[in-house]
Amino acid sequence: MKQFSITFLLAIITAILYSSFIYFEYFDMTNKLVNTLFGITAVAMLLYIPKKSVLLAGFFIGLLWFYWIGYSFKYQGVGYMTPIVTFSFGIIYLLFFAPLAFTNKPYIRAILLFGLSFIEPLGWNWMKIELLFVNSYIGVYKYQLFALLLALSLPALIKEKKYKFLPLLLLFTAFNYGYPKQDDAPLKIKLVQTDIKQDVKWTRAALYPTVQMLFKEITNAADKGYDLIVLPESVFPLFMNNNPKLLQEIATLSQKIDIIAGSLIREGTLNYNVTYFFHKGNFQIAKKMILVPFGEYIPLPKFAQKFINDTFFSGASDFTVAKKPTDFIIKGVKFRNAICYEATCKELFQGDVKYMIAISNNAWFTPSIEPTLQKLLMELYARKYGVTIYHSANVSGTGVIH
Repeated sequence: MKQFSITFLLAIITAILYSSFIYFEYFDMTNKLVNTLFGITAVAMLLYIPKKSVLLAGFFIGLLWFYWIGYSFKYQGVGYMTPIVTFSFGIIYLLFFAPLAFTNKPYIRAILLFGLSFIEPLGWNWMKIELLFVNSYIGVYKYQLFALLLALSLPALIKEKKYKFLPLLLLFTAFNYGYPKQDDAPLKIKLVQTDIKQDVKWTRAALYPTVQMLFKEITNAADKGYDLIVLPESVFPLFMNNNPKLLQEIATLSQKIDIIAGSLIREGTLNYNVTYFFHKGNFQIAKKMILVPFGEYIPLPKFAQKFINDTFFSGASDFTVAKKPTDFIIKGVKFRNAICYEATCKELFQGDVKYMIAISNNAWFTPSIEPTLQKLLMELYARKYGVTIYHSANVSGTGVIH
């Protein structure tokens, strides 16, 4: 019993340290020194704690990071799945960290943990080990993670006591010595955060008040001299291309101000999650390129996709993707378009990207840490690639990401 208590306690401490930076950010308590110390200690514990503690730590890390994913199921009419999904993410990350439990040797665990930093279970890429250090004195590049793991694991190989902790000097090579420069776009941009609850967002009764509210936001921004207004993902909750009158009304408003807004389009039997860019009475459409696993597509073999989609998602996880990212040229400035999950995917930052417009609907998962985790991930990529992100979200998360 005593042995189990120690095993359990070490697992809990490891999971808390590993997840603390998210909750510090959520409660507006972020401190770079604390994040640095907690992050280093969390990684060190994964290298040195007993095998059973590693498995339990993986389970609790999965819960602390992703307990909120099941929240969205109630809007699909299968709310009973919420605790099952939450528990499943605990199991997924128990298995994710399980390779570390095959050995007690810290240097082998370090190699395995570095390898795990490249793996995305079921296409879900939000478990980034480097993310622990996004607001710390440690850098977020792979070579810095490698240096950190080397510094923490090599002492186990050194027998001489007086030299045992000499490898910790390698931590200096893991320090953050700066990221590429990030500039603000030379435009006056209005980022709108709406507050439309998910259970009313798609109802017929909410449509007219929503459209009127959005028109008011657009008009006010134009009157205040903004160059561009950015509205959240699917803020117009309909298939926009099937509503030509609404399209024309928004296009008319764009004579005075450029407009970015999320909606849906249907082309034959295909559905797309899209961004509309309205300018001087015309519009351009950007289709989403990277879908959310299980939210917008089923990352399983074909034979399982239809059954799961129809059974648990009411047929909703059937969006189609674009083949490449879309850039908008807004008053001579190029912006990469990203819809929600895409803004946390490295593919969207490839190429000539200096500014990004990201739109999200976080009503699926609030109240929870989801918008906070999304923000931290956007900060990770924004800093690594020197991109400034202009993010407009429903319910929570709107702001400029540097």
